Amino acid sequence: MLQKFGFSQYESSVYEVLVSSEEPMDATSIVKYSGVPKSKVYEVISRMIEKGMILDSVSENKKYYTALPLSLAIEKLNTEFQKDLKQLENINFQKKSYYDEHVWSLKVDTSIRAQSKQLVQDAKSSIRISTWNEDFEEYLPLLIEKEKQGLDVEVLVVGSIDTPLSNIHALIPATEHQSLEHFRLIIVDEKEVIFAGMEENAWQALKTMSKPFIKIFTEFFYHDLALAKINEKHYDLLMSDPDIKNTLMKLRY
Repeated sequence: MLQKFGFSQYESSVYEVLVSSEEPMDATSIVKYSGVPKSKVYEVISRMIEKGMILDSVSENKKYYTALPLSLAIEKLNTEFQKDLKQLENINFQKKSYYDEHVWSLKVDTSIRAQSKQLVQDAKSSIRISTWNEDFEEYLPLLIEKEKQGLDVEVLVVGSIDTPLSNIHALIPATEHQSLEHFRLIIVDEKEVIFAGMEENAWQALKTMSKPFIKIFTEFFYHDLALAKINEKHYDLLMSDPDIKNTLMKLRY
């Protein structure tokens, strides 16, 4: 029974021998009747003394031990148990969010669009979205509503667009830029991302809450945003420099 209260088998055996003995016992007798190895008995007795379950005394230069009477042991254990329960009741556990670190693969455009819209719909604080203008139209009503609700909505669109959103940026591709591929990037609440792109004429995507990926794709978003602003302000300068133009024309996204 004592083992159910956290006592070891050796501790329980020592207590059982002492509590059932009419007289105090020395360590040699405890070893003899409890089955606890001689090499362990002093360690076990010491722990039980610290727990208040055994009393010790010295007589004629010899140490003797006796157990706390069973009725008192029960009262002691009950008091400590109730105290521990009270402490447990008073603990104010703070809720924690445990993120799914998996990277999930998505295929089929209709499924990717559905997941993307749901992600935007579930956003609580912020939305970062980057995509082409023709794809952007289907997200626009949701984004307008989210911005009205007070969410931080920031948009980067490839191509021209007319929208009432307050924080929107556009990247107008050069006519020579034939390698740009369609993509969608959505980052929600700085904790979940969907990135979709075309592979062999079919949409494929990844979805994750992995913090390293969130950091990478957030940087990806702002690198594109910086490029869009630089391109808008210094387009003629960039296009007139052959090296810079050649590098820009190699970008896929």
